[in-house]
This record gives sequence, structure tokens and C-alpha cells, in this order.
Amino acid sequence: MKAIITVLGKDMVGILAKVSTLCAQRNANVIEVTQSIMQDMFAMIMMVDVSEASVPFLELEKELVALGEGLGMKIHAMHEDIFNSMHRI
Repeated sequence: MKAIITVLGKDMVGILAKVSTLCAQRNANVIEVTQSIMQDMFAMIMMVDVSEASVPFLELEKELVALGEGLGMKIHAMHEDIFNSMHRI
């Protein structure tokens, strides 16, 4: 199963490293990453394979939200199925 992680906030050094490190620590494999910096704002979308994750998805989601709060950013994670359902016409 895959998940989509979005990260938004003020740009700073190490955002990608911190998010991907947390994923790696939970055995969630980062498949794709796209990021953009507009002036001082950072935006990133990651597709992550969580089928082999060492923690339940909801726990990973809570850890990502807490990481975002610690960085002063918004981090959101959702199942790929939910993401796809939300964007179907």
C-alpha cells in the first residue's frame, strides 16, 4: 500500500532529510519526491510505500504531524486510495 505525504511551510535546511529519515526509521520506502521552493515557502509531495512499515499507518501519520509541528510546518499523510478517491470525477 502507498501513501501520499505533503509538507508545506517556511523553507529551511534539512526538511527532506528529516521527513525521509522518519520514513526510513519506520521502514516506509520513499518512492517518489517532488518539491518546490517559492521565495521562502517550501512545498513537497512524497509517494511512500508503507506496505512493509514497522508501525501502523495511523501511528506513522501522527509521527509525521508531530515532526511538522516541531519544524513549524504542516505535514499531512493519507492513504493512496483515499487520495485517488478524492480526485476522481
